[in-house]
Amino acid sequence: MYNTELKRYFSQELLDWYEVNKRDLPWRRHRDPYYIWVSEIMLQQTRVDTVIPYFHRFIERFPTIQSLADAPEDDVLKCWEGLGYYSRARNLQAAARQVTELYGSVMPSGKDEVSRLKGIGPYTSGAIRSIAFNIPAAAVDGNVMRVLSRYFLIEEDIMKVKTRTKMEELVLTLVPEGRASDFTQALMELGALICTPKSPKCLVCPVMEHCTARYEGKEESLPIKTKAKPPRTEYRLTAIVEGTGVHEGKILIRKRPSTGLLAGMWELPHVIVPASANPAVMPEEPAMSHLQGALLEEGIPVLPIGHVMDAEHTFSHIHWNMGVYRCTWQDAPISSLQAAESAAAYETGIEQFRWIHVHDMERYAFPNVFIRILHSYFSS
Repeated sequence: MYNTELKRYFSQELLDWYEVNKRDLPWRRHRDPYYIWVSEIMLQQTRVDTVIPYFHRFIERFPTIQSLADAPEDDVLKCWEGLGYYSRARNLQAAARQVTELYGSVMPSGKDEVSRLKGIGPYTSGAIRSIAFNIPAAAVDGNVMRVLSRYFLIEEDIMKVKTRTKMEELVLTLVPEGRASDFTQALMELGALICTPKSPKCLVCPVMEHCTARYEGKEESLPIKTKAKPPRTEYRLTAIVEGTGVHEGKILIRKRPSTGLLAGMWELPHVIVPASANPAVMPEEPAMSHLQGALLEEGIPVLPIGHVMDAEHTFSHIHWNMGVYRCTWQDAPISSLQAAESAAAYETGIEQFRWIHVHDMERYAFPNVFIRILHSYFSS
């Protein structure tokens, strides 16, 4: 379908460029499939510079597939804290347990075996098999699709399955014999460093001479990509519950359910409110009254004192708009929580609660938005 000379030139020039310009990344210093696997999961929707310190910390804490499989989930989430998209960490550990049970803690190289592992899709499977095992396999992500769209002038929506399939087939015809590992990394590197989404660095691109989009003046308009729906906004009232008596100087946190968004992580108690109760415009007194009543229904008796701050956080599909209020615990025998308070740890339904000091934050994994709120509170 594509000119053979055009493809040969692309592959050879790309590899020559990569040999000279490849970044010194920690997972490239080894061909350990586990390291490659961890790095690829971390790099999903996360920048390389952000990932590097997390990768070092994660590998130091869980140096082998077996150690990751055996670890408590809370430890894994804490080690992942700050990277976001926490289902990646849970899936990674679930897959480590699959590898331990099915393959004796040795990462398989077969396409079917790798693809069956939890959290590994076509791209990650291709990346692991090609980079770690030097097997010709297509690892087509956004960077790669952008490069291919421009070089080969593919004017098709990259969000469509048929376009991705077309590009996976194309990649397999580009891989030089015996160079799958280097080629896959070179293609990713070109998209990350040179063929960037905006203002591509065409003048220093190793394959510029035969880039079809550049000839056509379309390098800035490709790839074609359907715009994703904007995240919906949710309004939430959040409580920093200060302890009294034996819990003086502590605040209350709770654990999220074991499934769903941010599963198994720790947070401040908070309640969702309708858009009409937007914390940014809702008067303080009605907001505190609503928060007090909603938490009381959950068995958390508090007295709101005043507004502390506002906070926002955007997930892939939801935007949280949060009003944060300082509250004190009310010593009233109105729930089962009260009876267990002296133990500083109790459960009600699916939620688990703890009283913590600032130094206890190191023991619990919090989503980024609550880390920001807690740091702001404790620092003041």
